[in-house]
Parts: sequence; structure tokens; C-alpha cells
Amino acid sequence: MYQTLLIHNQDLKNLLDEGYEIEIKEDHLLVHSVPYLNSNKAIKYGTLVTELSISGNKIEKPKNHVINFIGEYPCHVDGTEIIQLKHDSRTRNLSDNIIINHSFSNRPKQGLNNYYDKIIHYIRIISSPAEQIDSSVKARTDKVIPSTDEESVFQYHDTNSSRAEIIQISNKLKNLKIGIIGLGGTGSYILDFIAKTPVKEIHIFDGDNFIQHNAFRAPGAANIAILNNRPKKVDYLASTYSNMHKYIFAHPYYISEETLDNLIGLDFVFISVDKGEIKLPIITKLENLQISFIDVGMGVEVVDDSLIGTLRITTNDINDDKSILVRNRISLTDNGVADYNQNIQIAELNSLNAALAVIKWKKIIGFYLDSERELHSTYIINENQLLSEDHRT
Repeated sequence: MYQTLLIHNQDLKNLLDEGYEIEIKEDHLLVHSVPYLNSNKAIKYGTLVTELSISGNKIEKPKNHVINFIGEYPCHVDGTEIIQLKHDSRTRNLSDNIIINHSFSNRPKQGLNNYYDKIIHYIRIISSPAEQIDSSVKARTDKVIPSTDEESVFQYHDTNSSRAEIIQISNKLKNLKIGIIGLGGTGSYILDFIAKTPVKEIHIFDGDNFIQHNAFRAPGAANIAILNNRPKKVDYLASTYSNMHKYIFAHPYYISEETLDNLIGLDFVFISVDKGEIKLPIITKLENLQISFIDVGMGVEVVDDSLIGTLRITTNDINDDKSILVRNRISLTDNGVADYNQNIQIAELNSLNAALAVIKWKKIIGFYLDSERELHSTYIINENQLLSEDHRT
């Protein structure tokens, strides 16, 4: 509900974008950390509370100019009460989870035509004395408020999409269950990017432990204690990215003939493994289940004391009849010509490979416009060339 209201109400978006600590709870707008002076001339922080007039997904004009407050009564710099706010000073319940201490009434001549103006009007009156004492105190804290929206997959609100005004575009990614097979260098970066999208679930599959060399080609910076504990890759990464996304499911085993059925129910799969022979049963299973996928690969080698190589992104889209042909682009054996033959991986190459794969997935979903409609692309490092092939008709 929170993100939906942001789409349809510029007032809330402006408050959030400017760094005010807002929360929507039980059809009320709460603005936390509003600085004020109490009767002892001490700086305190309270919360403004106003009922939201909601009609469908839209917020209408405020019903009146009265606002509620959680905290002591705000005072001037001399400790006397700000009389022009006076309305009612009784502690009472607005709802099961909102208890207020005061209500204020101060109507400017021009009125209060929207919630942004209403909040800013009262903050100016309440916070001015505190700011006179200490100019560093501000109601604009940029503090993160944990999400209480049960429909959201995020632990906190997606202010990035709201600031960019692309919530409706981002919502194209909702309700999807994504699988990532292989959580090495590229796979871990794929997780990093996918965890920042509103997909419904993220399932990660890998039987390896997260050890020292993995830390040098994965996002973030694992500490020594974690490396010494040798956790499963999926457990370590799920724990890390669950700080942002609520629904990351770790599967600490390899996808094999015995575990292929665990792919049932997924909507899209990223394959990032260095064993060519296991790819054939995985691809066959995904094709039988009518699940689209992207397979990534990397071939890097030493030439004349420098590294050269190619990154590969190969797409199988069940909605495209030509997609089945891309299987020929994927190495399905371990006979010495697999993408990861020398297993040279560098973090920026892993990250780029993952980024190109996720961008392609977002094109399929409609997040990005897909003019080329390619099913296979390669990036040649030493020539700085990005080639697109196997175009759809």
C-alpha cells in the first residue's frame, strides 16, 4: 500500500524525497524525529500525526488543519508554551497502535491544501525554537524507517524507485519467482542486483562453501571470522541480502539429476556454473517446464602478460520459437573448452557479466525497451566490443 500511495500522491513523495522520516500506519501519516523544546528548554524529538483522507489509491485534500503530536508540549526558547498551537492536550488512542499526547490547531490565511504544506507548516512552528538553540537539529533526518507494508518484499521502503518516479515500471518485476543456480563470482553479483528488485521470491542454489578466494570476486567484503567459519555460499549470501529483501531462500546443494524437481514453480532462472556437463539436464528440465533462463559464461586467459577474454550472455526465452537454437551457444561438456576452463575470474568481469544478464532479463520483462531483441551477446574485453547475435524476428 505504501508504494501505491506514493505513486498517486506527490505530497508524500516530496516529504520522503526531502528526507523527512515518514511512516504510514493505520490510515495515518506519521512524521518522526521532529525537534522541539520542552518547558525545561531541552531539545526533544516528537512525532506529528495526521489522518489520511484516502480514496482508492489516492490521497485527497486534508479534512482539516488540526494535527496531532506525540511528545511533550513544544515551547519557545524561554520555556513558555507555543500558545498559537493550543487545541487539546489529552493523551488518547487514535487507533490500536497510535497514542497521541496533544492536538494542535494553527490555520494559515492561505489554508492548508495538501499534506506536504500541512506537515511543513507545523514543523516550522514546532522546530523553530529548537533550531535557534542548536542550528544542527533538523526534522529532515534521512533516517530509514522499517517497512510495515505486509505486501512489500523489502525490509524498508524502495525510495529509489519513488524518487525516480519509476514505481509502476518496477512493479513489472513483482510476483516473479527467480532462481539463481551457482553463487560464485557472477552468480553472487546476479543476486546483488536481483535483491534490489521487487520480485516475489529469490531461490539460490549452490553446494559450495564460501571461502577466501570467493571473497575476492563476490560483492561486499566478508570478514575473517566469516571465512574461518566456512559457511555455505548460499547461507552467507542469503543472510547478507535478507537485510534488504525478505524472501531469499537458500538451497545449500548442487542442482543435479536428483534435485532438478526443485526448479518447479520458478518463473525465470539464471545459470552461472562452471561445470558444462550439468548444464544439459538443467536446460532440458527448464525447457520441459517452460521456464525461460539466461546462461552466463566467461573465458579469460593470459596472453603476453595481460588478460584477454570474452563474457557471454545466452538467453532462452520460452516465448520465442528461435530460443531453442541458442543451446548451441552453450558449452555442455567438461572437455577442456568450457567457458571457465582456466577459471580466471576478476570481480569487475563477474559484475559486468551479471549486469548484462540482469539487464537482458529486465528487457524480457519489459522494464527496459528491447530494440535489438538479441538472444546471445558477447563482450570482448581487449577489443571493448559488445556483440549481439541470434536476433528475434
